[in-house]
Amino acid sequence: MRDSLTLNGVVLQTQPVGEYDKRLVLLTTERGRITAFARGARRPKSPLIAASNPFVFASFTLYEGRDAYTLVQADVKEYFAELSGKYPGVFYGFYFLEVAAWYTREGLEAAGIVNLLFVALRALLRERQSVRLIRSIFELRMLAENGEYAYSEGDSRDPEVRKALYYAAAAPIGRLYALQLSEEAEREFSSTVERLFRRSCDKSFKSLAVIKEMK
Repeated sequence: MRDSLTLNGVVLQTQPVGEYDKRLVLLTTERGRITAFARGARRPKSPLIAASNPFVFASFTLYEGRDAYTLVQADVKEYFAELSGKYPGVFYGFYFLEVAAWYTREGLEAAGIVNLLFVALRALLRERQSVRLIRSIFELRMLAENGEYAYSEGDSRDPEVRKALYYAAAAPIGRLYALQLSEEAEREFSSTVERLFRRSCDKSFKSLAVIKEMK
């Protein structure tokens, strides 16, 4: 019998397969982005039904196959169920998952990005900052986590914005969303991050298109 393994991470994407199964894309701290099949997860009494949804953070017990994994058990740490009732927060949440799926690969540990997703989703739930600022902090930190951003004073003339750029790129992950800005500084910070992010990522994200239509 094959040995199982336990990986810690988050469900990025789900897709129905056949009559009762699901195909999951997981981002794990140990092995990066992987594909796993949850057999019977769409059956009403399946023990995997709650764990096989986007935004779920868990310890996943899996069997490793040649091309994919099979999910057999999940010890859920956080569902983020309340996010589904937050508008437009839930759409930003899906955007964060989509960005993470784009930037990560199998075989490359992703603890930093898993943690970034957790604190960003929690910020959306708390609503202590605007979704614009939450998104901009997420995007800049994603660039920094992937080695695509190095702080430069030339990125802005405004001292408050320069400080924010440095903070978002380098602050301890648990303090990342303690950042607060004046309205004017937030506008410049967000436009600066948008420019930096577009320079590094030319992907068209479906969730971002939905957000723009809502506006």
